[in-house]
Amino acid sequence: MASKPFGDLVGSIDEGTSSARFVLFKAGTADIVCYHQKELRSITPNEGWVEQDPVEILNVVNECIEKTVEKLIALGGSASDIVAVGVTNQRETTIIWDRHTGKPMYNAIIWMDARTSSTVDELAAKSADKDKDYFQKVCGLPLSTYFSGVKLRWMKDNVPQIAEAIEKNDCLFGTIDTWLLYHLTGGISGGVHVTDITNASRTMLMNIKTCQWDPEMLEFFGVSATILPEIRSSSEVYGLFSDGTLKGIPLAGCLGDQQAALVGQQCFEKGQAKATYGTGCFLLYNTGKEPILSTHGLLTTVGYQFGPDDKPTYALEGSVAIAGAAITWLRDNLDVIQDVKELTELVDTVEDSGDVYFVPAFSGLYAPYWKKEARGVIYGLTEDTQRGHILRATLEAVCFQVRDILGAMTKDCNFNLIKLQVDGGMTANKLLLQLQSDLVGLEVICPTMAESSALGAAIAAGRAVNKWDITKHISIGETIVKPVITEEERDHRYSQWKKAIDRSLGWDV
Repeated sequence: MASKPFGDLVGSIDEGTSSARFVLFKAGTADIVCYHQKELRSITPNEGWVEQDPVEILNVVNECIEKTVEKLIALGGSASDIVAVGVTNQRETTIIWDRHTGKPMYNAIIWMDARTSSTVDELAAKSADKDKDYFQKVCGLPLSTYFSGVKLRWMKDNVPQIAEAIEKNDCLFGTIDTWLLYHLTGGISGGVHVTDITNASRTMLMNIKTCQWDPEMLEFFGVSATILPEIRSSSEVYGLFSDGTLKGIPLAGCLGDQQAALVGQQCFEKGQAKATYGTGCFLLYNTGKEPILSTHGLLTTVGYQFGPDDKPTYALEGSVAIAGAAITWLRDNLDVIQDVKELTELVDTVEDSGDVYFVPAFSGLYAPYWKKEARGVIYGLTEDTQRGHILRATLEAVCFQVRDILGAMTKDCNFNLIKLQVDGGMTANKLLLQLQSDLVGLEVICPTMAESSALGAAIAAGRAVNKWDITKHISIGETIVKPVITEEERDHRYSQWKKAIDRSLGWDV
């Protein structure tokens, strides 16, 4: 038998909001052998509604796998070189499917979808002290349109066939990881119905301390545990591929995308933090083996659990709903740019933002404000404002929101970061890195290998089959950016940002 030209390979299914990809890593390294990526279509039937077709997601993932294996073979490798595959996914996105046919009963409701605003109000009114933070002590999360349990409740209340199926136990619930694992391991013909602990921690249905589905939360949301997946660790063999070129290969790692980036950035020590800049922006801070409940608007979540016998590692998270999506909005809705590649050219036509501030609160504000009634504002416009100013203000908006979150983390944990590790598609923009460093006053460390989430899922999968030693640090090249503005300028610009935030609030009054 021919030797493996690249050694053992670990695959990573990285299913994001805007695209899916399948990436092959050399086991134990950040070296990518090959990958294939394809965009995903979003459906917006009403204002604030964002959906995707679950079947399309599955088909795109399968296509990415097949195309990547074709590329591997062209390079002299073989599908048999792949020893395990991990999954990382857009979190909170909710799917209900028929238990008997395996077909979705409704489109996937995407994490940023805001249709559940009235559901949140109704549920908050139902809680013991009519407070959206009432259940934080149980599940680590505030009541918000963001989380899967609220989306599940909306489906039950608004889609009669789903309400009936829940009543008769004829359906299954899952986030994207569960949907993929179920179908890739056989679907109705023996597919596993599981989720990992990180994705489960984003539903509002899991007890943050016991890491099991919580009876109080299930009763509150009117959900039966029989439709929910089994909660498993982030690193273990869940099942084998049932079909295709990877048939028989173990699916052995699973992490929500932001937790996967935490693992991919090797933030394994308490006190380390990373920010991922994609459609949204998400900052996670490793708090160790005990959950810390935030009093400043952050989420308590599970960072990872390396095997069923390992204690979970927890994190505090700050979530920004709109990051890269704001640039897409400027392109698609306002025609400010024709292509994202124009961004760099146009921001270079101005020296600063011209004192323009953009709060892209299209679906309300997430952490640390949690104001679902907030709306987007562009503040500080004058007759001299140009496209470059607005685009620069858009990049700054992402950076200011990260500063908001870092401030909340400092209050919750009494810590001060000395550096911020970053990743995600937006970090390809050098100006964003400089602005982020300037506006938080920290060194920003960006890996030259941008696929941190995919790497995290590969690490989890490789570890589960004893092909990845997580105690050995993976060497990854990095770019270091240092702040170049004064503390006085930094604080002045932040105070202007806070004025813009004030102007975004109260639009439903």
